[in-house]
Amino acid sequence: MFQLKISLFAQTKALENKIDLFHDKIIDVAMTFKKAIAVFLQEKRSETYRKLCKQIKNIEHDADGLRRDIENKLYSHNLIPDLRADVLELVENLDSILNRFDEVAYKFYIEQPEFPEEYHARMKELCEQVSDCAENMAIASRAFFRDISTVRDYSQKVYFIESESDLTSGKMKEAIFDSDMPLANKLQLSGIISEVADIADIAEDCIDELLIFTIKRDI
Repeated sequence: MFQLKISLFAQTKALENKIDLFHDKIIDVAMTFKKAIAVFLQEKRSETYRKLCKQIKNIEHDADGLRRDIENKLYSHNLIPDLRADVLELVENLDSILNRFDEVAYKFYIEQPEFPEEYHARMKELCEQVSDCAENMAIASRAFFRDISTVRDYSQKVYFIESESDLTSGKMKEAIFDSDMPLANKLQLSGIISEVADIADIAEDCIDELLIFTIKRDI
């Protein structure tokens, strides 16, 4: 059955633009994080890594400003009252993904974990997966506002990639604990792997709620 593409904000272009920019920030931070961890594995806490951490922080800061603008516009103009609570919660959920990218990048900077070279490829793979999860979450969320019929397609991608990230992080932890490195190092690396993998978990939780919002909007 043919479905029309109906924008949720057909009469509020300014708000639609703000929400578009907010989704762009999710994609920007995911790509920057992926690049930053690849640099860290090669250079540790180098000046290049420090600049990338600063870039992530700036993206997160700009997104906070957009989030506040979106919330203010929704309330001050009494827009979409029937869906306002869901939209506010969705924006907060997306903001939690941005915050986690910033927190994990900073954790690498502070703790300076020593990843042996044999784990570099798998760590890059994990970062690729969690970044893809966040990007597809942002695309699914954008679809909620622009073309609700495609939300489920991108949601399924998030579910699949999150499962793959669980496998990647699990195999890496198993290999690390089977290695000869000191226990303290094993625990540190296991902890930071979990922190990275949690980004995909947060994206999956956001998708769970987004699908509920989509069903409510479609009724």
